[in-house]
Parts: sequence; structure tokens; C-alpha cells
Amino acid sequence: ERAKAILGALGEELMVDDENLVDMATALSGTGPTYVFLLMEALVDAGVHLGFSRRVAEELVLRTVEGSALFARKSGRHLAELRNMVTSPGGTSAAAIYQLEKGALRTVLSKAVYAAYQRTRELGAEAERRTEERP
Repeated sequence: ERAKAILGALGEELMVDDENLVDMATALSGTGPTYVFLLMEALVDAGVHLGFSRRVAEELVLRTVEGSALFARKSGRHLAELRNMVTSPGGTSAAAIYQLEKGALRTVLSKAVYAAYQRTRELGAEAERRTEERP
């Protein structure tokens, strides 16, 4: 039987042939809005630190995330290619990327997704045990 995995905050579904992939989809996409909201929250805080009001910083971040996601979806290009398209050598984006890479953002995100995956499997095992214990 094919299992359904919920993708993103929009509630779109992806049919998954292997039920083990559901745990992976949960860790990556089901928990994904949490990662995105935390990133957005951090960007808003950075904007406030720069001097924007919280309302203006939030609007700028929302528009940036919406526009970036829409552009990525419509372009069909690899995300690294899109990032390179908007990163000028020696520019503001390059300076920002340097700090993100220096801070091991990719490693931290990978560890977060794996922790969510492990927890998903633990919760599934607990639910299975409870089901088996019922008369």
C-alpha cells in the first residue's frame, strides 16, 4: 500500500511507495515549516538589529521568502544555481554566505533534520508498541 506524506505548509501530498520514506518526509518536509519559520524569525531579528521596525522587517522577510520560493519553483533550476545567480563575487550576498558557511549552517540543518528523523522513528515505534499492547 502506498503511504501519503504531507509536504510543506500548503498541505500538498506526495505519494510514497516505501512507507519508510514517510519518516524521512516527516523530518524534512513535515517539520520543514519549523526550520523555515526559525530562519525567518532570525532574519526579522537581524533586520530589527539593523534599525527596521519589527513590522517592516517581517514584511521584508515574508516577501523575500515568498518571492524566492516562487522563483525557485517556476525556474526549475537547481537551488545552488539560483543562489549563484544572485551572489555577486565580492558583494553583499557573498559576504553573508561566507558567514553562514563559516557558522556551519549546512551542518546544523543536517543535524536538525536527522534529529527530527530519529524522533519520528521513536514516536512511530512507541505508537506501534502501544497498539500491540492493546487486547
